[in-house]
Amino acid sequence: MLDYTEQQSLRAYKGIKIGRDKFYRVMRINNLLVPKTKRFHITTDSKHRFFKYKNLIKNKVPSRPEQLWVSDITYIKTQSGHSYLVLFTEAYSKQIMGYKLASHIRTSLCVDALKMALKNRKYKNQKLIHHSDRGIQYCNPLYTSFAEQNGILMSMTEKYDPYENAIAERINRTLKYEYDLKRTIKNTKLAKKMVKRALEIYNNKRPHFSLKLNTPNFVHLNKNVDYHSYKRNKQNLGVLTI
Repeated sequence: MLDYTEQQSLRAYKGIKIGRDKFYRVMRINNLLVPKTKRFHITTDSKHRFFKYKNLIKNKVPSRPEQLWVSDITYIKTQSGHSYLVLFTEAYSKQIMGYKLASHIRTSLCVDALKMALKNRKYKNQKLIHHSDRGIQYCNPLYTSFAEQNGILMSMTEKYDPYENAIAERINRTLKYEYDLKRTIKNTKLAKKMVKRALEIYNNKRPHFSLKLNTPNFVHLNKNVDYHSYKRNKQNLGVLTI
């Protein structure tokens, strides 16, 4: 599969103008894509006794930076086993605000990533929604209490549907396929270095078609781009009002 730089080079060839999604559709129709591997490592355990919050963002999209954060846990393969990466993404600008990579999947993994995201806030006096799946880490009272003490409103998916947390799912995929995080890495120490570098490029150098070819960091600071939704049905979407 072509990476982002290769797609840019192809797009510039002879004045061809084509978006990433259409490019992939053309490749798929002609059987030129590498077949996807099955997801075999589960990172979400929603069968637990903890309280599950309602979905506050169903059919809604953000209208400003730091109105909505989405979070998800994925895994990075290493030669000694799996490491786990949690990301906090600012939905309006697609900027990754906080993250944590570790060899465990305990609640503290999410707490540490949330602490980083809070530290990186630019608009600290505005109300903020935190949206995630119903995994045990996000529902653990140790985690939810910390989030609510910092003035965050909790929101969760109602069922397992990637489009209920589409931004988080898409960014996980982008990081793995465009920044070589899909492969088996030597160890967690090296994986941390690769993740840090990937996020620096993603936030500050990689232009996004959904952001009119601006970077997440630029949009996060300038608020100048209409929001682009990844949901399949975009006709009935409202705007978050908090």
